[in-house]
Amino acid sequence: MFIIELTYTVPAAEIDANMEAHMFYLDKYYHSGHFLASGRKEPRDGGMIFAKASSRNRMEEIISEDPFNKKGLATYRIIEFKATKNTKAYNFFAGEDQL
Repeated sequence: MFIIELTYTVPAAEIDANMEAHMFYLDKYYHSGHFLASGRKEPRDGGMIFAKASSRNRMEEIISEDPFNKKGLATYRIIEFKATKNTKAYNFFAGEDQL
């Protein structure tokens, strides 16, 4: 499991101008099962993505595809963790080693 914290490096207007491409990227990885939840931080200075991948290297590859990353609009902090306690809903996301 990973938490990816994005911090914007440009004004919100530039983020908004690139949001459609970013949303397409997010949709791709929701569809593949890698992304579990995402959204803006408050105050709006970045965002968070909760994700799963087979390795940190794989997660870095996925992040490298984000249009915000490609255009230098945000920096990324990757936090890897092992869930040791969770709800039944979490079991829906089992099988992360397959991604």
